[in-house]
Amino acid sequence: MDDKEKQEISLIGRLLSMEALLILMGIVSLGYGIARSQIMNIFWGVVILVGAVVLSFVRKKDWKKHWEELEIEKRRHEERIKARNEGEKDGKG
Repeated sequence: MDDKEKQEISLIGRLLSMEALLILMGIVSLGYGIARSQIMNIFWGVVILVGAVVLSFVRKKDWKKHWEELEIEKRRHEERIKARNEGEKDGKG
C-alpha cells in the first residue's frame, strides 16, 4: 500500500467511525421528530447528540496522565496519614 491508499482508508475510517454514526443517527432522529412533531424522537435525538459530544471529550482526555496524577495524589495522602499516625504515637508514648 502506498501513502495515498492509506490516507483514503484513514479518511473512510474517520467518516464511518462510531462517533460519526452516532451524530448522524442523532441528527436523523431529531429531524424526523421535528418534521413529524414526535416528542420522543426529538428527545432521543437530543440525547444522542449530547452523548456523542460527551464521548468525544472523554476520548480526547489523556487518561494515562490522569491516572498517574491520581496515583501521586493517593501516595501523598497515604504518606500524610502515616506521618500523622506516627506523630500521634510518638506524642502518646
